[in-house]
Amino acid sequence: MTSYTIKEINDILKGELIGNTTQSINGPEQLQHANNNHITFIGSTKYVKHWADSKACAAVVNDNLNVEPGDNRALIKVKNADLAMAKILELFNPPAPEFETDIHPTAVIHKTAKIGEGCKIGANCYVGKNVELGNGVILYPNVCVFDETTIGNNTIAWSGTVIRERCIIGSHCIFHTNVSIGADGFGYRPSDDGRGLVKIPQIGNVIIGHYVEIGANSCVDRAKFSATIVGDGCKIDNLVQIAHNSVMGRFCIMAGHSGLAGSVTLGDGVIIGGSASIKDHTTIESGATVGAGSGVMNNVKAGETVLGYPAQDARDMLKQWVAMRRLAKK
Repeated sequence: MTSYTIKEINDILKGELIGNTTQSINGPEQLQHANNNHITFIGSTKYVKHWADSKACAAVVNDNLNVEPGDNRALIKVKNADLAMAKILELFNPPAPEFETDIHPTAVIHKTAKIGEGCKIGANCYVGKNVELGNGVILYPNVCVFDETTIGNNTIAWSGTVIRERCIIGSHCIFHTNVSIGADGFGYRPSDDGRGLVKIPQIGNVIIGHYVEIGANSCVDRAKFSATIVGDGCKIDNLVQIAHNSVMGRFCIMAGHSGLAGSVTLGDGVIIGGSASIKDHTTIESGATVGAGSGVMNNVKAGETVLGYPAQDARDMLKQWVAMRRLAKK
């Protein structure tokens, strides 16, 4: 079992050590669930009251909080406890599942595929015609990569992921279980005789930048023409839908159950809250935030925060909710 002293952890975090503990630290844990060989963290005032009852021997604490360590307990004060705890989690992060062989004998790899150095391809994977995998790509069991797709160095695709034909994937990406990249966009039109729907061919592709992470069971659909684009550094939660021809800028965040309809454009650093829905052909400019559960029907200006359904300026929406509550009480 990996363990550290409080001084070793503080040397990594470079915080201010207050108090001391002789306990070996075997891992991080929540305040209420920690035992005496755990380190925990306190990032806001509402958790300070739980420190006295916690069994943790140490805590990482935001430096603006007033907390006393107590007997045989230590605090490490830092500017941002969340970021500091991320470093601690890295220390105790267990290794990923191991491959007994770099390329499993049950994997099907087309003879024209180009496989980079250090790639690992698990059982029952499929790698199609003219696929190119960069160095260090990892495909866990039951991943499919279809024809003419390229994947950059050190990208990881977990089991069940399907990457359709002609997609372009950057380096250092992570696709969690059952991600779908490049399925057909949702395009139908009523037939001339009015008796059914005509499927619109989706002949474009998906382009994903570098350092993108996509959560389990999320979907990025291929474009009708041109490309659906996910920019560098975007982080996408589980069960997210990104429809055909949408374009995401760099470092956008989409929380679970949110979705972009077709041809939505996001600037850089846009944040989409959980279960928010964005209407087709809408533009959300850089730095804007969409609150959870909102429905965006119109364009959102840079840096603006919108909330509600239909979404509008968050302050205006909150005022409306307060007014409605007052009316309801009369």
